[in-house]
Amino acid sequence: MPDAVPPIVARDYDPVGVPRPQWQSIASPASAGWSAERLAHAEAHAGTVGSAAVMIVEDGAVVRAWGPLDHRYKCHSIRKSLLSALYGIYAAEGKIDLHKTLGELGIDDRQGLTEKEKQATVYDLLLARSGIYHPTGFESERMKLIREARDSHGPGTFWMYNNWDFNALGTIFERMTGAGIFDAFRERIAVPCGFEDFRYDDGRKDGEYVDLLPATMHRAYPFRLSARDLARFGLLYLRLGRWGDRQIVPEAWVRQSVLPYSDAGTYGAYGYMWWVARNGIHFPGAIMPEGTYSARGVGGHVLLVVPNRDLVVVHRVDTDIEGREVAAHQVGRLLELILGAKL
Repeated sequence: MPDAVPPIVARDYDPVGVPRPQWQSIASPASAGWSAERLAHAEAHAGTVGSAAVMIVEDGAVVRAWGPLDHRYKCHSIRKSLLSALYGIYAAEGKIDLHKTLGELGIDDRQGLTEKEKQATVYDLLLARSGIYHPTGFESERMKLIREARDSHGPGTFWMYNNWDFNALGTIFERMTGAGIFDAFRERIAVPCGFEDFRYDDGRKDGEYVDLLPATMHRAYPFRLSARDLARFGLLYLRLGRWGDRQIVPEAWVRQSVLPYSDAGTYGAYGYMWWVARNGIHFPGAIMPEGTYSARGVGGHVLLVVPNRDLVVVHRVDTDIEGREVAAHQVGRLLELILGAKL
């Protein structure tokens, strides 16, 4: 039998509806308008496609969950949305200037950036609109296939999901703030939001830097997070950056981050390293409510936030097992089943 969160009648909430210190469950999903039969159907579908852990959170409480919720799975590209939150915190404190160009910051790479490429700003990189298609790494096969030619587009003029931008943003963050990505995430987000499983200290590392030489000098920064901690991060954004009585990420940053700046085709749209639904388009085989957004990692890792339903859904896959993945259309079907379980 899959693991599940035990039903707890009492909810222990901070003022804006966040759990403390552990997640609480809705004792009777039916009393909250959920169909037990349809939720069971969603769980059965997840079991057939290879999902490892799923959490469904409404109004800050767990509607249904299964799988090892405390297991620290790879996050893959969800790392980018985590870094986006840190950018919002430090930009508000004046430690990051989004309008600085790479030339002004002295950012270069192994093959050398052209003068045109050096005109890209930090803001352009956040939007994946830098126009810099220098070799990079830590990419999926799809990312390699869609990379444009060097100097084919000017800064800010063209959107492409591009790991050069995302990896360089890691370098820029550390240079401008003087803080390590994982230390900053622990101190500024994980600790104040009560993450239960994330570890980053002298002996335990749920984050690491990956050198990508000789292709590029800009490292990747993969995270590991449990389903229940990733759900806290989603709830932090659902609550517009506020956790209890503390504003962790500036509200304006959260709102700006998930606007549909760039058309991302069948994925919907793209914001500040977040995927955003566009006219219901977000996952194949599913129609997403207006305002939905998500963080995603290769293999089927998804953190979905649905503001107009006060809903967070987390889907994890054990991608430590070689070849294990849940295809996008299968995730889309699961999300459709979950959304359809609310009567």
